Amino acid sequence: MKWLWIALIGIAVVIAAIVACGAMLPVAHVASRQARFRCSPDQIWSAIARDKTFRDGDVNYEVVESTPPRRLVTRIADRNLPYGGSWTYEISPSASGSTLRITENGEVYNPFFRFVSRFVMGHTATIDKSLRELGKKFGEEVRIEE
Repeated sequence: MKWLWIALIGIAVVIAAIVACGAMLPVAHVASRQARFRCSPDQIWSAIARDKTFRDGDVNYEVVESTPPRRLVTRIADRNLPYGGSWTYEISPSASGSTLRITENGEVYNPFFRFVSRFVMGHTATIDKSLRELGKKFGEEVRIEE
């Protein structure tokens, strides 16, 4: 029984340290990555532009700005989530096709999630995943750049 209490206290101390560290991090962050594709800006645009309001899993998004086929800005429409913010997609032509840069202007309100977002997942994890999935859609393996 003594070891159970020691384990529980240890877990509580770790969680308290994570929350304290997360509370010292800024709520807002900016993360940006880009990848090059062999397809045209119009093809990239068609793949990323959706309805004016759309849903991804349990999150509702709204389009803030739409300038085909160059720029799309979406924002999380749900206000009751532990995070929020916007994604800006900038598409530019290149010699071999197109470059897509995604910039996240994010906010993480909960200190525990803020710690996890910064130190466990990384702020660019979702951007990286999206760029790789887009590459798969076009049958290419993309190299993600800063």
